[in-house]
Amino acid sequence: MDTYRSTIDTRPVSLLPKPNGTLFAALGVLGFSLSFPGTVWALDGFGPWSATGVRGVLAAVIAAVALLTTRAPLPGRSDWPGLAVVAGGCGLGFPLLTTLALQTASTAHSAVVIGALPMATAMISALRTRRREPTTFWAAAGVGGATVIVFTLLQNRGQPTVADLYLFGALLVCAAGYAEGGRLSAHMPGWRVIAWGVVLAAPVNIVVSAWALPSEPVHLTAKALVGLAYIAAVSQFGAFVVWYRGMGLIGVTRASQLQLAQPLLTLVWSVLLLGEHFSAAVPLTTVIVLTCIVVTQRVKK
Repeated sequence: MDTYRSTIDTRPVSLLPKPNGTLFAALGVLGFSLSFPGTVWALDGFGPWSATGVRGVLAAVIAAVALLTTRAPLPGRSDWPGLAVVAGGCGLGFPLLTTLALQTASTAHSAVVIGALPMATAMISALRTRRREPTTFWAAAGVGGATVIVFTLLQNRGQPTVADLYLFGALLVCAAGYAEGGRLSAHMPGWRVIAWGVVLAAPVNIVVSAWALPSEPVHLTAKALVGLAYIAAVSQFGAFVVWYRGMGLIGVTRASQLQLAQPLLTLVWSVLLLGEHFSAAVPLTTVIVLTCIVVTQRVKK
């Protein structure tokens, strides 16, 4: 007699809803979009070096707790050079250079320059992996980069300011960190990449904090403390966690499309939270740069 086979699927069915990758990525973008206003608030009571150092130390503490709690294994020997780039770009260079820039540059102006980050990341990633991209990709990237340069020159009567140089430096080092982090995320959970990155940057940030706190005036206002807590817990770690989670679920290309909203959101926060005013050149330049980023994303092989 043949054994009776049930036609009913007896495999366990999860009652939990599937994670929404778009929501995770959108939360990451929202978190990043408040980074500049948070930095401006932190500068209300801390010097630029103090804010950067303490921010990095606090983020490293949070990251270390997360790594220890989940018993995350140590990265492989071949991963440490890439993590050093992440630490230098995302854990040290970008926070310090943008904080120095925001002492004199407006949040709106800074958001336009840093808005080219997805495009810069794509360019560095292509060069790093020696991947051949279509001519349209490089043309769009060139137009977007030229637009940002022209914008900064027109805003400052044909000469870049020191703040602009800080912003362009931040753009390059963060793009390198993003590109290397994306490479590492192919075989390591993305949140661990940024966690190890900020932990690796912790010794430098401890030294910076120890030197800067006695040297720079500190005023513990409520605004400064809220701003510092935000850029440490969210900008430098928490937003990365949900951002990388979203990219893992919906893919880098779709997630990058959501990131296009980041500079526009920052412009909104600059008005609502900081009371800034800007000319029509700011949103116009932002739209042109975002259009170029869309082209670079769509023509990638």
